[in-house]
Amino acid sequence: MAKIAPFRAVRPRTELTNQVAAPPYDVVSLREARDLAEGNPYCFLRVGRAELELGDGVDPYSAEVYKRGADNLRKLINNGVLIQESRPLLGVYRQKWGQHEQTGIVALASVDEYDRGLIKKHEYTRPVKESDRVRIIETHESQSGPVLLFFRQTANIDQWLQGVTSNKPDVHFVAADKIEHTVWSVRDPSAIQAVMKDFQDIPALYIADGHHRSAAASRVRVSRGQAAALSSGKHEEGFLAVIFPHNQLQILPYNRVVRDLHGLTPKELLDQLSPHFELQVTARPGEPPPAGFDMYLEGQWHRAKPKEDPSLNSQQDPVRALAVSELTERVLDPLLGIKDQRSDPRIDFVGGIRGTQQLAALVDSGDWAVAFWLYPTTVEELMAVADADRVMPPKSTWFEPKLRDGLFIHMLKDTEN
Repeated sequence: MAKIAPFRAVRPRTELTNQVAAPPYDVVSLREARDLAEGNPYCFLRVGRAELELGDGVDPYSAEVYKRGADNLRKLINNGVLIQESRPLLGVYRQKWGQHEQTGIVALASVDEYDRGLIKKHEYTRPVKESDRVRIIETHESQSGPVLLFFRQTANIDQWLQGVTSNKPDVHFVAADKIEHTVWSVRDPSAIQAVMKDFQDIPALYIADGHHRSAAASRVRVSRGQAAALSSGKHEEGFLAVIFPHNQLQILPYNRVVRDLHGLTPKELLDQLSPHFELQVTARPGEPPPAGFDMYLEGQWHRAKPKEDPSLNSQQDPVRALAVSELTERVLDPLLGIKDQRSDPRIDFVGGIRGTQQLAALVDSGDWAVAFWLYPTTVEELMAVADADRVMPPKSTWFEPKLRDGLFIHMLKDTEN
């Protein structure tokens, strides 16, 4: 059974929605955040990434930053830019990016079901990022970055979504990145109860994007000693989520850059890869077969196609069959000495939306020695890993388009508005 609940959302005034809504704070650099917020006092990055208003060199994890974000959120509420709904509702949120379209339900998911494993994970969290999310929730008294969840598609929920989206939306806008965002509200109690009942027939939800946000919500509930039941009146018992049918999601690769070659020369690295991979120079990076990776080294792209290895491609082990696992087990760990991708400062992660040109630029800058473009994980592979109660290597998936922050906010305390 999957439990969802409506909530008294805090939302932007309709005519200001496009100015408020912003990319998640953790997918843009500080410079990008400042550029996006420039000249726009309502930009939600001023809440989630409040250091953009402070001087260069400020610690993003300092108390000053969290307090500034909380103050900015309260200012938006007090000035009527953000308004709390008078009664609990569900939202429906559609994104369109080029030919890709996805439509999900905005609701509270159950922290208790997360804790019991009924909301399934596929990766571990990074402690510093999880603690950052905890401090945001506790300081801001809110959850403003929704977790992207999904479920195995059903005809009943498809039909419910079609019924909602046949009506006039609350708001529609095209953001600067050309992604269309459309939002509907569901306030009718009978419609809310109908879809909640449909979710009770779904055995599990899966986390697509938002492991740190959901883990942080669990920690906050424990710290506040809340009971387990999920209802629209118990703020800490649910966490903000947008929940999609599995067949609508799109996964891009989550790529890697490594700062040095761990004492190897470029030729030595290529020589040590050759027993396990068929290597060839390519002028078309980012288009490999459904296995392996492309590697940018000393100004040149190399395609690495794995040689037959039943131990890695075993149908018995959904984790070891992933392209990211091949990179981890054959390259990052034994050759480049990266034992823990979650904590090693010698590795960083680059979302697939930034393309192969960004990877090459990072290496060409001299700050990084090598970049890897990975074949993207599929939704089916993700579900197979989660169903087996396994985890992928860190940062194995990059979901796109990203959910906008600021469209729906779940307050841990009702506003006075």
